[in-house]
Amino acid sequence: MKAIMVVGTTSHAGKSFISAALCRILSRQGWRVAPFKGQNMALNAYVTPTGGEIGYAQAVQAWAAGVTPWVEMNPILLKPQGDMTSQVIMRGKPIGYTKAADYYEKYFDSGWQAIQDSLKQLSAEFDFVVCEGAGSPAEINLKHRDLTNMRVARYLNAPTLLVVDIDRGGAFAHVVGTLALLEPEERQLIEGIVINKFRGQRSILQSGIDWLEEYTGIPVVGVIPWTNHLFPAEDSLDLLDRRASKPSREITIAVIRLPRIANFTDFDPLEAEPTVAVKYLNPDDNLGYPDAVILPGSKTTLADLRVLHESGMAKAIEDYAAAGGTVMGICGGFQMLGQVLSDPEGLEGDDDFFPGLKLLPLKTTITRNKIVRQRHVTSHFPQTGLPVEGYEIHQGRSWLVESKRGKIKSEYQPLFDDPGLGIVNNAQLIWGCYLHGLFDNGAWRRAWLNHLRQGRGLRSLPTGVPNYREQREVVLDAIADLVAEHINLKSILPR
Repeated sequence: MKAIMVVGTTSHAGKSFISAALCRILSRQGWRVAPFKGQNMALNAYVTPTGGEIGYAQAVQAWAAGVTPWVEMNPILLKPQGDMTSQVIMRGKPIGYTKAADYYEKYFDSGWQAIQDSLKQLSAEFDFVVCEGAGSPAEINLKHRDLTNMRVARYLNAPTLLVVDIDRGGAFAHVVGTLALLEPEERQLIEGIVINKFRGQRSILQSGIDWLEEYTGIPVVGVIPWTNHLFPAEDSLDLLDRRASKPSREITIAVIRLPRIANFTDFDPLEAEPTVAVKYLNPDDNLGYPDAVILPGSKTTLADLRVLHESGMAKAIEDYAAAGGTVMGICGGFQMLGQVLSDPEGLEGDDDFFPGLKLLPLKTTITRNKIVRQRHVTSHFPQTGLPVEGYEIHQGRSWLVESKRGKIKSEYQPLFDDPGLGIVNNAQLIWGCYLHGLFDNGAWRRAWLNHLRQGRGLRSLPTGVPNYREQREVVLDAIADLVAEHINLKSILPR
């Protein structure tokens, strides 16, 4: 199998970014390319056409390669839910929960088999596999159970790139230390070093590059400049870079950064809107007076709801809504807006019953069976007849409850032609739905933003805009162009 491996000295070094760029570069050369990450720990997930769950980063890399995402591209997905416990997704399906200390004993053998089986299936359908590692390959306390770094590289005998983030400092020490902690047979596979997120003049860095190459005997094949392109995030570390970087725009939308926030890639299309500022707020931050507040998805809805109550953010959102503010909840956030949530089987922890924000007439029960599916529906609000695509990932079942006045049907309306997917009140101030990827739909997104703009007396934006996937294609082309310009892979890539 023709393959290349991308590992990093640390988390957030840029492995997903470089891997996506390589997928597009190789695809442009005529290869049929598949991305691959044997094991991913992330709460940003995507649903494949077959109804399997994979890391969102691998879906982006598949789109960069111009192919449909498969579950084999990420055979193991771990979704942390607190208390050192994660849900285990294997070959797209949830198979259980595990403590970190028990994972090796319970899932190592079956996980490695799933990785090998997936690679064999990919090799039968694709010409080339771009493999991404996780974290660092040199975590000596974890190497015996590491399923996704050099174990995969050795299995494929894949030439490997070592990526380092120079922006955070210590890049040379990170590279030298990582190489020193690799086994000799692992180190032999490292054929190039990539210095990522460089700001400044290349000439100033050159003496350090010369020393690094002489000391390690490995060429520095690329120095990738810092870029402001909005590349989809793999985990919440990326939110640290986004919180303070967005200038004020005509519309401000506050997204509550829940402790176990999930699928916040839902809001990339809003961040790409030139008139919108997206602010990520921690539960103990001051809410202020944004034009809208969004409660995003959560891996553990009950625990995050408790945090909102204890921090005072729940009360702040309730007061904001009472004053006429616009609030939207997506997936777990949708459940939080209801009257009450229950977890009779204790699937999310010790809380078996917890009050919601009481902004929607909704009750939710957390259930063992998980709903994971793509959806194609038609909108009723904020504009009728718009086609909307997205996907569901949730374990809760929600239903409407009658108010004391018995006016629920007249006070709330379904968002889509599937009434179970979401509702909005008649004033179009409280919105809730289960649909991830909602804002990817260009016409729907603009119609919703125009509702906010009308409240501010601003002129409406045109709604005849493409879906976000076309903007994402522009971003993927741009990062591929950037990496291709600043990297030399002639000795590594096949001809």
